[in-house]
Amino acid sequence: MTIPQEHFDDLLSRTALAALFYYPEIAVDDDGHNLQNDIAYCLEPVAGIEDDDAERLRVAIGRMISNPTAHRSELLALVIELAPPSE
Repeated sequence: MTIPQEHFDDLLSRTALAALFYYPEIAVDDDGHNLQNDIAYCLEPVAGIEDDDAERLRVAIGRMISNPTAHRSELLALVIELAPPSE
């Protein structure tokens, strides 16, 4: 199953938004809000991607949310790898 580039763009937008609102204290203290929920939300646009690729994205998204400066290039490189080529 090929997932369109727009879905990967949505994943990046969601991840950026999650990183903007990420506060480790909330993730620890609030039962309704946590990093795993944010990661699941970010992965929604690419539902159906192969399990191995989903796991790689899950890890990269989690790192990006918690420390965008250190890990944004890792996520971008992975999205470029997984997204279909532009025509």
